[in-house]
Amino acid sequence: MTTLDDVSRLTSERFRRMSPGNQEKLPPVQDRGLPPGPRWPVLVQTAALLRFRHRLHPYLRRRYGDVFTLRIAPGGRPLVMFTRPEHAKEIFAGDPEVFHAGKANGILGPIMGEHSLLLQDSGEHKRARKLLMPAFNGHALREYQSLVTEVARAEIATWRSGEEFRSLDRMNRLTLEVILRVVFGVTDERRLAELRPRVNATVNISPAVLLGWGYPRLQKFSIWKDTIDNQLELDRLMYAEIRERRTAPDLHERTDVLSRLIVQGEDGDQLSDTELRDQLVTLLLAGHETTASALAWALYEAGRDPELLARCRTAADEGDDEYLEAVLKESMRLHPIIPMVVRTLMKPATIGGWDLPAGTTVGPSIIVAHQREDNHPDPWSFKPERFIGHNPPTNTWIPFGGGVRRCIGAGFAQMEGVAVLREVFAAYDVAAAGDDEPKVRNITSVPRRGARIRVTAR
Repeated sequence: MTTLDDVSRLTSERFRRMSPGNQEKLPPVQDRGLPPGPRWPVLVQTAALLRFRHRLHPYLRRRYGDVFTLRIAPGGRPLVMFTRPEHAKEIFAGDPEVFHAGKANGILGPIMGEHSLLLQDSGEHKRARKLLMPAFNGHALREYQSLVTEVARAEIATWRSGEEFRSLDRMNRLTLEVILRVVFGVTDERRLAELRPRVNATVNISPAVLLGWGYPRLQKFSIWKDTIDNQLELDRLMYAEIRERRTAPDLHERTDVLSRLIVQGEDGDQLSDTELRDQLVTLLLAGHETTASALAWALYEAGRDPELLARCRTAADEGDDEYLEAVLKESMRLHPIIPMVVRTLMKPATIGGWDLPAGTTVGPSIIVAHQREDNHPDPWSFKPERFIGHNPPTNTWIPFGGGVRRCIGAGFAQMEGVAVLREVFAAYDVAAAGDDEPKVRNITSVPRRGARIRVTAR
């Protein structure tokens, strides 16, 4: 069992071990034979990918075609992007022993930890996913729904008719509360008050901080030092919660994700404190602002179209969850939260007719897949009807990735989104207050101006 005295050592070791320079080295990759791409300096390409992804992906497809190569830091390793659904199918169906997602997500290592589901590959990933899956099956989701609805109602009760605000901020507050209560199972208000600012500081990490892990000399400066200090405090709180939960008298009656994982482990394979910490942080980062951003865009789009708003209002009144889910899905299509799904090749592989060497990172562009006219007719229009009674063709809507690495929390995110939209539209009409566009924050994309809306009580 982890004691609080161990936390500082564990956190420091994680940052050292998981920094890009200390992770497993991949073989060098030669330029010869790779798909075409820009010849800009590596740091310029990396900065463009991190900061201007929404314009970069479409530009590179127009300039170089359906397959193109970027060189990214550290080391200028090639990232080959694919934009056709048949290419995505090849990548998602690739042998998981060859197509390693954990290696490709290595930039997140210092924050998430080596046991994170996003960073594990092969047998380790299979074991972790098997242990986590029962906490996200259909039965579990039905049990979580009432608590999500309760949290949504509590948030919406603080709104005032005629008020104008950044919907992203309100949705972030709401989804954070859902994560802390439904996933972490924290109910003590003192600990919630301690966790909220630490979690927000983790979510608000800039791309520059992520990039900086590959350059150790930068880490003496405050923005990297502050990140480590914040992580240490968050780790202390999380390890304390895990330690106390293991001995909680009502452990077997609790339905939160953390408690389920501990109870499940009592009968066999058990996650250590460090493994639990890494998985909880992964669920936090993967399921907090991603869902909040999708919800904020959905409210913004409804606030721009009176006909769409009326349809949402009717759906909320009549319990038409299929339509509300379609609104959420269309929000994720038109406003992708994550730009791409990546894998690193551990052996040479052929994708889309290109013979690619080991060490190459590959992946479908979510941004381009969601914008292609041949995937989604009239792609710039917000049309939830695309998802009513049917789904778009396979591998054309991929916000949760695909294959054996498809996001384990996809069902939870959609359940949560529908519950929140139902409560909002049952209580308020919304009107968009100005235009908005995406910007990059951390690894996610969010509304630059916060998707401002004005709410009016029904």
